[in-house]
Amino acid sequence: MPKTPKLPKGVDLDNLLGLLRGLSWGAADILMAYARGLQPPHGFPNELNVEDSGDGPVSAADLSVNRWLLDGLEAGFPLAGWKLLSEETAKDQFIEDSTLDSEWLWILDPLDGTKDFLAGTGEYAVHLALVHNQRPVLGVVVIPELDELWFGVLGIDAWCEDRNSKKKSFFFSTRSDLNDLILVASRNHRDKRLEQLIDQLCIRDSKTVGSVGCKVASILRGETDFYISLSGKTAPKDWDMAAPEVLIRAAGGEFTHANGRPMLYNTGDLRQEGCLIASHGLNHDLLCRKTSQTMKLIDPGFLV
Repeated sequence: MPKTPKLPKGVDLDNLLGLLRGLSWGAADILMAYARGLQPPHGFPNELNVEDSGDGPVSAADLSVNRWLLDGLEAGFPLAGWKLLSEETAKDQFIEDSTLDSEWLWILDPLDGTKDFLAGTGEYAVHLALVHNQRPVLGVVVIPELDELWFGVLGIDAWCEDRNSKKKSFFFSTRSDLNDLILVASRNHRDKRLEQLIDQLCIRDSKTVGSVGCKVASILRGETDFYISLSGKTAPKDWDMAAPEVLIRAAGGEFTHANGRPMLYNTGDLRQEGCLIASHGLNHDLLCRKTSQTMKLIDPGFLV
């Protein structure tokens, strides 16, 4: 029997999932309207202005979905006592080396894969993760262009729905030998070290995909087997990884640092530095060991 997930007092899982469905598809509608040059719903502006935040492009689409999610979570459970941290609000909320004082924290990425969104690849997603004491317990990834809404609840399951709440079947691949694995890697965040690592792992193949949520979904569908993130000049942030981690782990896979350390959030440093590996779980420990050993040769000073 699956166990009941720990949630804030007064929050019922079914009611929460219902709220998240509405917010997720509403976010998808906003993003697809911007992507197609149409008037976004819910009264948001129709011009897709783009600015450089210093960490990457921020568009009107990012900001509109951000407002939609924050308002919806605040109104849906006003007494839940959780706090909300978003990529678009972090600069106003977050003081370096300090954690947000809350047992329960939503970590949101209104538009993961902004570069892909602006380039028209369709490989963008929305991430929502509920974190309890630095560990995520519930994650949502919506991929608008594929009509996919992914849920992960630790201790329960992971599943995918369409707009009619009909569940879509998905399966991890059964590939387990390292030389038979298929890597899903970043299109926009890769460097010479990652190319060297891919070559030396002697894997079967690699594919490039945009958003982290889209990468993890490709593992869940069995199209690929694992994902590696190597911090380059910039490291991914909490909102990039929290929701995808829950999906992989709730489905029975693994998402850790290459040295086996668990992922932690709201630690006082929003960066998820080092070598991070998500996989379907078959030979995850061996994959981590080989990656760690290889990185010592490629970049001896790199902390995995």
